[in-house]
Amino acid sequence: MKLLITIDTECDNAWARSKSVTTKNARYLPRFQELCESFGCKPTYLVAYEMAVDDFFREFATDILRRGTGEIGAHLHPWNSPPSYDLTSDDMKYHPYLIEYPENIMRQKLKFLRCLLEDTFSTKVNSHRAGRWPINPTYARMLADFDYKVDCSVTPYIVWRSEWRPPGDPPCPVIDYSSFPEKPYFLCSDDISKAGDLSILEIPVTVIPRYGHLLKKMYSMVPQGIMRRGMHFLFGRPVMWFRPHPAFLNDLMIVAKRCLDLKLDYIMFMLHSSELMPGGSPNFRRKSDVDRMYDKIEKAFEFLADNKTTGYTCYEYYKYHLSKVIGNS
Repeated sequence: MKLLITIDTECDNAWARSKSVTTKNARYLPRFQELCESFGCKPTYLVAYEMAVDDFFREFATDILRRGTGEIGAHLHPWNSPPSYDLTSDDMKYHPYLIEYPENIMRQKLKFLRCLLEDTFSTKVNSHRAGRWPINPTYARMLADFDYKVDCSVTPYIVWRSEWRPPGDPPCPVIDYSSFPEKPYFLCSDDISKAGDLSILEIPVTVIPRYGHLLKKMYSMVPQGIMRRGMHFLFGRPVMWFRPHPAFLNDLMIVAKRCLDLKLDYIMFMLHSSELMPGGSPNFRRKSDVDRMYDKIEKAFEFLADNKTTGYTCYEYYKYHLSKVIGNS
């Protein structure tokens, strides 16, 4: 099994939706990088605009590329990534999806970030993840036009619910990945839930069901709000990610074991860079919270290493997957 480590490399506490953007969390990345390297792993840092212009991150990432111990990819936050365009009454508050913008603005934003990353780090950018997850066929075709090889935006089983916006603003769309594939596939230009004709390999984030059929049916009948939170308390969330959450840190080991038992081809770890900094997110507020998270991550990575899992960047996995496809054709 291949271990893919993906880090959404972005501003401090994006959940606060502040008008000011800071990137102090860049200083906390070396600790995580050292942990990954101790297990022979190479993270893929999916970089947003604000981090691409941070001096500390530039030096850090340049060193990683020089030593061949990681990959730089793209992670576009359209609300603060040039060129500026006002979609809602307050984009810094409502964080609209890129798929909501006019197509010419989508293309300009994608082109700007790609050029910035490639010029800054003198490397071809091959991997991508959408800010706040949503892609659609238009977005996928643009990624192909810009010669991306990998996307890792799909979160199987997950429905990203619409959020409130004031009257006059465009309504926030629902993003439904609930029926999307769990395994890698080349995207279709007309229907991104299916394999198709584009040269972009979709590598879905590792998300696996926790609930059986009966609990899943019960959950679907329970309205949003306090009753669903009660089910979360009693049974955990309906799905498990290979992603740290303070209430479900033990899921890391459960998911690692499940993926090995299922003999899956890869497992994808996901984290926001800001979660590595105490107070950089609502999830890990204190140093003790971050240290506890590190302890669980280290145990999961150690378990995978003991079971012969090999660390790959996203682009390395693309090349591996492509060689398998060619070999089987």
